[in-house]
Amino acid sequence: MPRFEPFPALRYDSSSSLDITPLTSPPYDVFDETERASYAAVSAHNVVLVDYPLEADGPGRYEMANATLQTWVDEGVLLSDNSPTFSIYRMTFTDEAGRTRTTIGVIGALEVVDEGAGGVLPHERTTPKAKTDRLDLTRATSANLSPVWGLSLTPGLTDALQAQATVVGECTDENGVHHVIERVEDVSRIEQISRLVSSHPVLIADGHHRYAISRTFRDECRANNTLTGANLTMTYVAELIQDQLSVAAIHRLYDLPVDQLLAALSSHYTATSAGNVGPQTISEMDSRGCLCIVAPDGTGTYLTPREETFTGVRDMDSARLEHALSSTTHEVTYQHGVQEVLHRVSTGQYGSAVLIRPVSLQEIRRTADTGELMPPKSTFFTPKLRTGMVLRDLRK
Repeated sequence: MPRFEPFPALRYDSSSSLDITPLTSPPYDVFDETERASYAAVSAHNVVLVDYPLEADGPGRYEMANATLQTWVDEGVLLSDNSPTFSIYRMTFTDEAGRTRTTIGVIGALEVVDEGAGGVLPHERTTPKAKTDRLDLTRATSANLSPVWGLSLTPGLTDALQAQATVVGECTDENGVHHVIERVEDVSRIEQISRLVSSHPVLIADGHHRYAISRTFRDECRANNTLTGANLTMTYVAELIQDQLSVAAIHRLYDLPVDQLLAALSSHYTATSAGNVGPQTISEMDSRGCLCIVAPDGTGTYLTPREETFTGVRDMDSARLEHALSSTTHEVTYQHGVQEVLHRVSTGQYGSAVLIRPVSLQEIRRTADTGELMPPKSTFFTPKLRTGMVLRDLRK
């Protein structure tokens, strides 16, 4: 089973105010350079200045990011904990059903294990990423700037995290999600959390690429006999149970026109009109047990699966769709959010799209139990963790 250890967290100085909203950002891979500029304009110490180097700044941009990080440490903008700690992370939000919910997890350092070694498990196949951005940034800064998201199979982990520790930062993001970070310093509680997480496998929910980069960086450090801290990587861990998960679908955008896509899917699905696509479409898909094609004019077509054609295929929209299109030449892109899909299809960027339903807890658990991977971009875990709540210096 993987080690899960505390570390001396690097945090923004919150002695004057616990509200660190102006200093944080969403994960680097869910916003663009225009939004990056808006975060940087809010504060000269916003984490994007370190976590999101600009390509326009050339090959030295990672060294610039590191220089900024070290300046913030030297000036006391960022302070290191005096001893190894865990960080309890709570998110309070309103879900799609209008319910107010609070999820809870813990940030610590999770062991970086070899691929296939067990203990830390992937849950879906990943798409190739040619860029080495995260690796270059890690090399330059010797730091974990944002956490991998892991799901623990340890029963009772949530109960062990419920008691409040020392609040050291909070923020409210663009979607109204309230994020609170708490420092755990009590030695007995640290030992309990470490023991619980380390007793069962951890399934990677989000951050497969970051975890793979951590493995590459660990191997480089081992070869050079440097940075033993690279044997672990900063990870947020929550229990794999229903009330700790909020999973959205990642929809599919295709280069195929609607009629061609419908023809390719006709042997696997029965098509019926869906009218104009909108927020109500997803709930209708749930009740019908179907998918929905989106045309450039915003109209939709429900696709009800012909069950007999999917023998041996996982009962997941992403897996079934991949199977149905396996003999059709096409390119696919991924997008969460119905309105975002409608916009991208209406502008002519894509010929059509398919809305799919979120993956169930049962299928996520099955992945952990069997090791059978989901297709790429099957799950979108929300709300997104805020970058800047906790950083980790690999030299400590």
